[in-house]
Amino acid sequence: MTDRHARLRIENLAALMERRAGVARVIMGIAGEPGAGKSTLAEALVTRLNRDAADRAVVLPMDGYHLDDAVLEARGLRARKGAPETFDVAGLAHMLRRLRSNEEAEIAVPIFDRDLEIARAGARIISSGVRHVVVEGNYLLLDLPPWSALRPLFDLTVMVCVPEDELRQRLIARWRSYHLPEAVVMQKVEGNDLPNGRLVREHSAPADVRMEV
Repeated sequence: MTDRHARLRIENLAALMERRAGVARVIMGIAGEPGAGKSTLAEALVTRLNRDAADRAVVLPMDGYHLDDAVLEARGLRARKGAPETFDVAGLAHMLRRLRSNEEAEIAVPIFDRDLEIARAGARIISSGVRHVVVEGNYLLLDLPPWSALRPLFDLTVMVCVPEDELRQRLIARWRSYHLPEAVVMQKVEGNDLPNGRLVREHSAPADVRMEV
């Protein structure tokens, strides 16, 4: 996708959110396979929404709801970190309901620290004045329980789609950047990330906007 096309898509998404904005807060969910570019899209959209009025939009990454490694170890899921069963889905749903009701002056949300491989509680503050919350994560539209309970909590949804060959190259580059052994890189990509991506592709509810990149 060219820079011009990317800008147009950001403008279109921003316009969709603006049209929904009124007295209530608007919550958008951006879903897609690992490596599809959800985080980049969400950050660009929030930057655009904040261009005319600062601090009216914020990103909430689903990755902040990763279960801790100690919990995953105890459950035999450490090697599957990033799979649907390795997240606190109920915690995310509860947070989305708090954000929708917008009855608190500010809400602290967790952010996942990729360098430390842990979720940091209270790492970002969302004040009551924030009008647009952009949530991004792989499984936001998954049509399997307990994830399927999230869909009604979004006002707008986006699915980002990338061909698997392109995803493979992106994911290999991502894990190599952490200077991991090549065997570990390939295990993470072929044994975890790509199977998770196929699950997203095959078992997600239709989105309001589908973006092929």
